[in-house]
Amino acid sequence: MHSIYFREEHRLLRDQIRRFVESEITPHAEAWESKGEIPKSLYREMGRLGFLGIRYPAAFGGSELDTLASVVLAEELGRSTIGGVGAAVLVHTDMASPHLFRYGTPDQLHRWMPKIISGEILTAVAVTEPGAGSDVAAIRTRARREGDHFVLDGRKMFITNGATADLLFVAARTDNEAKGSRAISMIAVERGTSGFSVGRKLDKHGWRSSDTAELVFDECRVPAANLLGRENAGFYSIMKNFQNERVVLAAQAMGEAARAIEITRDYVQERAAFGKPLWDKQRVRLRLAELAAKVEAGRQLVYHAAWLDAGGHDAVREVSMAKAFCGELVNEVMYACLQFHGGMGYMRESTIERMARDARIQSIGGGASEVMLEEIAKRLDR
Repeated sequence: MHSIYFREEHRLLRDQIRRFVESEITPHAEAWESKGEIPKSLYREMGRLGFLGIRYPAAFGGSELDTLASVVLAEELGRSTIGGVGAAVLVHTDMASPHLFRYGTPDQLHRWMPKIISGEILTAVAVTEPGAGSDVAAIRTRARREGDHFVLDGRKMFITNGATADLLFVAARTDNEAKGSRAISMIAVERGTSGFSVGRKLDKHGWRSSDTAELVFDECRVPAANLLGRENAGFYSIMKNFQNERVVLAAQAMGEAARAIEITRDYVQERAAFGKPLWDKQRVRLRLAELAAKVEAGRQLVYHAAWLDAGGHDAVREVSMAKAFCGELVNEVMYACLQFHGGMGYMRESTIERMARDARIQSIGGGASEVMLEEIAKRLDR
């Protein structure tokens, strides 16, 4: 695809990822959906091919590319037709591990980053709680200092990769007196740490191939050396990474939407009604054309937001626009595509049925559309 935003290395990366997705991910949709998780061997293979360290330094095994490369990865994973796989991989590459990369000590980086990039260590980020989602300052999980350890107590909810991750970056309140934005720290917790357990795996409407869990911290003792960055500065780490998280989710949504339109175009060209293919019905083909135009607009908005971020510009306004617009649009696209599949679109054996379920979270996860619109409203004078 020719674009003013992408360079040759982006186009080569897209081709490589697309081939991998078509051969190693899409054919396993039903098996992974039924199991409710992805085999860890997939991460190791993606690590071997360099997909898990796209933006990290070569010293750790990365490729040293930019935000636009993450967008390429997210779009192509979106095209897989299995939203849960894209979610799980992107949590590892763009939502969890950046906390370590940005704020980790040299010892932490050398201990964990190479294995994260190779796929030997799977990561998750644990911020959301039963009573705190986008309102990060409201989290209640606490970490008190006892000598050379932090002791964590609390629960986390809706944590992608929570049941299978080897390393989790946990947001906890480390100052009981300060307001939330000055009281939260990020702490790395390894699987198997005493006092940490998976409360339960959650049964989701969509993204069923990725595991999502409730996590429990009960007198969980973690070395103080596992603190990421400065104590009580974790709120700002979370806020900073939200932009990365939201732009890749918007890109994933547009990959899903574009693929759904292709699948539906092929279906209506084959499916006959009243003696003619559905494609011959003007209403059908013009609606698909209209949706294709909207998706292209969404993609360009994502690309521009990613380009701004890659250049070091403040892109909160544009990222919020992309997340809100694309999260709503992918659901509009899936509704129409399922409609044009008729009764078959309502069957669990239909690819479009799975895609429609998976898409529903895109206007909720990573920042609900309403939260994104508030962020945009604050910046309308810019």
